[in-house]
Amino acid sequence: MKRRSLPVAAALTATAALLLTACGSGDNKSSDNDKIAGADAGATKTSASPSATDAASRPKVTLPDDLSDTFESWKTGDATKDAVLSDVARRVDATNYAITEGDAKSPVLSFYYSGTALADARDWVQSIVKDGYSITGANRYYNAKIDVFDASSAGVVYCEDQSKAFAKDRKSKKVYKTAVTNKSYVLYTGRLEKSKQGVWQTTKLTSQRGHKSCTP
Repeated sequence: MKRRSLPVAAALTATAALLLTACGSGDNKSSDNDKIAGADAGATKTSASPSATDAASRPKVTLPDDLSDTFESWKTGDATKDAVLSDVARRVDATNYAITEGDAKSPVLSFYYSGTALADARDWVQSIVKDGYSITGANRYYNAKIDVFDASSAGVVYCEDQSKAFAKDRKSKKVYKTAVTNKSYVLYTGRLEKSKQGVWQTTKLTSQRGHKSCTP
């Protein structure tokens, strides 16, 4: 996704939009093949971030101390679904890491994205960095639902709570806090395909702010 650089005043108005960092795409359209049953259902029990169980050599991603990603109820008990969710979580971390590092060409992006989703993610990271912003605070991801289509493709929907995440000026380090509204909650819909290395890469990703399945 591409957008023009914004002056500071306009950027402050668009701070919430800047925090669509985990998706790499602001497109809120989706095809019928990307729809997943059960998007309106969810759980509240918190679980630890999932870990990969296959032999793929995943890159180490460490977020800065002022930024955290928390994944609630991110395990289903099904080995395949949990493997998909594990790589979704790592893709989220990788995107936020690339933003904080200011590197739209970071190899962690191409590890967890492919196809049009990779191009969108790089453009999105670049647009935020070009506007002089990074991110800080706490992102919460929840209500994850998985459909495994076959041995190498799957779909996922999940929510993000951005009410405690904010844009930060890269130079001055000033944090731009915004009021919490329904737009602070985002629904993501994605398609994943398993690479030859066994990594579930995101190939399509869309987002919708204020969706009823994500708002309190």
